[in-house]
Formats: sequence, C-alpha cells, structure tokens
Amino acid sequence: MIIKDEYDVVVVGAGPAGSSTALAIARSGLDVLIVDRNQELGCPKRCGEGFGDYALNQIGLKRNEKWVDQYINGALLYAPNGKKIVMDYGKDVGYIIDRKKFDKWLALEACKAGAQIQTKTIVDGIIKESDFVKGIHAKFLSEHFDIRAKVVVAADGAESTIAKKAGMKIPSSPNFFDSGFQYEMAGIDLEDKKKLEFYFGQKIAPGGYIWIFPKGEDRANVGIGISAENSRTAKAYLDKFIKTNRKFEKGSIIEVNGGAIPLGGVMHDMVMNGLLVVGDAAHQINPLHGGGLAESIIAGKIAGTVISDAIAKNDVSRRGLSNYNRIWWKERGNKLKNLEKAKTLFEKLSDRQLNTLANELDKKKIEEITSGNLSKLMKLISKLAIVGIKEKLGF
Repeated sequence: MIIKDEYDVVVVGAGPAGSSTALAIARSGLDVLIVDRNQELGCPKRCGEGFGDYALNQIGLKRNEKWVDQYINGALLYAPNGKKIVMDYGKDVGYIIDRKKFDKWLALEACKAGAQIQTKTIVDGIIKESDFVKGIHAKFLSEHFDIRAKVVVAADGAESTIAKKAGMKIPSSPNFFDSGFQYEMAGIDLEDKKKLEFYFGQKIAPGGYIWIFPKGEDRANVGIGISAENSRTAKAYLDKFIKTNRKFEKGSIIEVNGGAIPLGGVMHDMVMNGLLVVGDAAHQINPLHGGGLAESIIAGKIAGTVISDAIAKNDVSRRGLSNYNRIWWKERGNKLKNLEKAKTLFEKLSDRQLNTLANELDKKKIEEITSGNLSKLMKLISKLAIVGIKEKLGF
C-alpha cells in the first residue's frame, strides 16, 4: 500500500462525482486521495451512457474520442398507442459513451492534476471527533488502516453508506427511487442509430419508460426504469418488451446491469462538519430522465471549489462548507426540483392520458418541459385531467 496516513481531503468513490470533485481540489494544490471499493473503475456500470459536452466544458476538459461509442442527433418517443414523436436536431447534440473507459479517463485526469487513487478499498467506518468528521477507517485487501483528512467527501453512489455512517440523514423513501434494469445487446435492428428511443406506457413500464440507446450499427443499451413499488420486477417488464419486439429477434445479451435509481428527494443540506455529499449519493440526478452523469460532474466541480476555499480559510465546519448548498441549489437544484414535480405528475398518467399527451406535444414543448418550465407542463396537465375524469366515468 502506497497511500499516506493523512490528506487534506479523502474522496470515497471514483465515479464521475468523486473524480470531478478530486480534480477541482487537486488543481487548487491540495493533497487529495480517492478510494473506491471496486477493483476496476467504471465497473459495474449503472447508466444508459448518454452524455454531452456541457458538463465537460464546466470542468475545463474536452471530449476524448476513445470513449465515444455513437453520436446522437435526436430522439424517437413512442406513446402507448404507438404514436411516434420525432425529435431531429439536424446535427449531433450528444453521444453515447463507454462508461468504463470514461470513468477511468476522468479518474486519470484527476491523477494528472495531482490526486492519488486506490481501488479495492472498503471504507468500513468514519473517524469522528468533537462532532467533526476527521477521516475514515478502511481496508485494502486484508490490510486495515486509518486515513485522516480535513474533509471527507461521500461520492459512493445511490446506496451511499458513508454519509449515513457519519450521521447524516439521507433520503431513503421508496418514492425517491426507481428500479432499473438494462442489457447491452448486440445484433439488433436499430431504427436510427443516431437517435435515442423511448417507450412510454403503464403496461410496459409503470411509472417510467423503456429506452434504447445506440452504441453502434447493431448494438445498444436496452433498459427500463419503473417505480419501485411494483409487484413485478423491472427485468420482467423489460424481458416481455424484448420478446414482443422483432428488432431483438437476433439479439445477444453481452452485459447485464441493474439497481436502484435515485429520482427524487433532492437534498437541501448536503454538508456537515468535515463532510460533504456529492453525485448520486446526494440524489443529484435529473428526475425526469434519470441521467446523473452530467449532474455529478457539475456538482463535483462546485464541491471541489467550495472545499478548497474552506480549507484555505481554515473553516471546514458545516458553516464553512455550506456555500456548496447555496451554489448548487442556485445553479442546479431549483431546476431539478421542478423536474421532480414534473416526474411525479407524469408517472401517474394512464396510457390513455399519455396517448393524449403525445398528440399535444411537439419538439418545442418537449424541450420546454425538460428544461423545467412548470407553467407549460401545468397547461398540459390540465388537459390531461379532463381525459382522466372521462376515463373514470367510462367515456
């Protein structure tokens, strides 16, 4: 083991949130260590792998073609009755990445800036003194050790345990999670390899949707997210969809992923004395589509900057770190909270209402809703409410 007994900052989790936080801290000249429980960075992936340049621009990095699998110029949205909405931007607006390559690349960028990383390291406890988090108890293979730090960052994913070990309340209601399952498939027929596909309906994906994210000529991530409170599993719904869709007849499953997806419960207070929570661990995910990659990177930059400033001022108390709450809520939180409200409304729509919605939507309205425009959403919901009333009355 080559790590030291003490660092300015220890980041638990080497995903995009942890690596981007460490990158910002290392750039400020501080001594930062990232530890990760997995033996290989980026594994296992829990992600549809959709991404764009905006988040990278925020942290001063450029796209690397080595981790881009497919460029995307739009999306195809399917209502329960099969009606298709085509969103075509006429140019590439994003891409599907290889998360394993991407996560390792981002971690290496943090290393280049001066951070240190150690994988296969389990954090099994928190060092706490006088109500301050002062470091971690950890294990590397069979070796137990302590690492002290001025600040510990919990970037350990949706099932975060670090903040809980420190005594922070983390949203845990089933209402704040969806159940996700995904296959990476090869040998399938893609309608348009440059467009994402989304399928909606309470019968095929209750409270959520099915996605197909192209990764090449005949390869894609095929996944589903459904509300956690269902009698059937996400896998059961996805398997049924695949079996009844001819485009998968010659398909092969080359990777399987699954797990809980935090889609609500955005935290108002993400700091305590000597500790800060970032990324999926802080529920910093777009609740409308479940994307957390960009949100994690943006939050990581904010977190790293605030931590560096707090250490420079010799104040890593809850008060000293609280700028993170203020800045993040101003830049991202309020928008995500609006989208959380939108998701709550959408997941309750019947298939009949979703079909009506498909007739009302166009590219512009979809963009307005997904940007967090609640007034536009409420106008649509009022129309859908009438459909719901008629449905209940048997019309």
